[in-house]
Amino acid sequence: MRPRPLPYPMRTALTVGLSGLLLLGTAAAAVPDPEPSATPTPTPTPTPTRRGTSPGAPDARLDYAPGRAPALWSIATAETIMARYPDYRTAYWKDWTYVQGYMFRGFEMLYESTGDKRYLDYMRRYIDAFVDDKGQFHATKTDRNGQVQPETLTNLDNLMTGTTIAALYELTGDERYKTAARQFREVFDTYPRSDGQFWHGTGAPNMWIDGVFMGQMFAIRYGRSVADAAYCFDEAVRQITTHAKHCRKGDSGLYLHAWTPEPAKKGWADATTGLSPEVWSEGLGWYALVVPEALAVLPKDHPRRSEVEGIFRGLAAALKRTQDAKTGGWYMIVDKPDEPGNWIDPSGTAMFVYSLKRGIELGLLAEKEYAPVAARGFESLLPFVSINDRGLVDVDGGGDGISIKKDFAEYVGVKRVLNAKEAVGGFLWAAAIMEKPELAKLKKR
Repeated sequence: MRPRPLPYPMRTALTVGLSGLLLLGTAAAAVPDPEPSATPTPTPTPTPTRRGTSPGAPDARLDYAPGRAPALWSIATAETIMARYPDYRTAYWKDWTYVQGYMFRGFEMLYESTGDKRYLDYMRRYIDAFVDDKGQFHATKTDRNGQVQPETLTNLDNLMTGTTIAALYELTGDERYKTAARQFREVFDTYPRSDGQFWHGTGAPNMWIDGVFMGQMFAIRYGRSVADAAYCFDEAVRQITTHAKHCRKGDSGLYLHAWTPEPAKKGWADATTGLSPEVWSEGLGWYALVVPEALAVLPKDHPRRSEVEGIFRGLAAALKRTQDAKTGGWYMIVDKPDEPGNWIDPSGTAMFVYSLKRGIELGLLAEKEYAPVAARGFESLLPFVSINDRGLVDVDGGGDGISIKKDFAEYVGVKRVLNAKEAVGGFLWAAAIMEKPELAKLKKR
């Protein structure tokens, strides 16, 4: 008998109820008719408000001492996310986003290391809000006109959290998750491509480095945990290598953000090459995360494994070369450290730390050469993190929800905010892998 879905905390109806009473009161009030006008004034159409990243529950508190480092940053960060967002659907700009899947891979790492079911239960509560008793996936979003519409899997970002559905099938054996994950897998069968690489969204041929991560983290996990391993692993190789072919920046080992075969339609694209202009740290970070994860499951005798290994080792060497000698971090535009306005990016830095440490774990990188690079990178993150006066982890200095920019100035000019969602997720991944030996000591024997 499969376990029952875990109950989800009920949302309060107080705000809605009060709003409704106010509206009724306004409608009931006597308002004099306006004088007729020869030219009626058009009624403005209200612009729907897009949700942003929520600061979380105002009463969220933990017992960590303000201003002092916790014993394990990874656990403190995960506990902070759970405290801030008892209902994780309310955290970001819509209920179903890639961010939850990104965070949940960090939660799964903690579950694997410690055996603490809190992390698994939190993942399940969120996913069970979207997967019904028959394994059908249901999600909604609010469109630009303020109308609630079904969430469609027409953007690679929307596939990322399907990774958690596939993971839950492996971790629980619940057939609902297998059925739901299959719905995500079938998206690939008709998804549009250019030169074999998936478009980031189905509306236009734009290939983003972010999309390689979002789509292929799902493919890798589906192949490992559910079915279609040969197809999934081949697809991951295709996506990784095609992006490398188009976006490799000379022989640097670094990769540009995006490319398009229709550069005239995109302000960010070079008119001749169709390439975006810069090596953006977080974009490169998405790629740095997914490549070793693909190698973790790719068979040793896969005909293109050596090609993917070459991409990863070249990237690792480039990261070692571009690490800031003073701080140990990496710049927002990775290969332009001396350009005025450039700054150390905690999000990209955290991703690179994870990638290098994962490469060491998998035997792809020499520990003697790369362990000090990863360690210095992790140390460089510590000035960005702190325990606030409510005992919660804050991650400062990252940009939130950054997209493709047309030039260097736009990339480095993004607003840096407290608890940018990608910076929090990156720090969780980095802390979970760097603290793994200490986390393992917590596992019940």
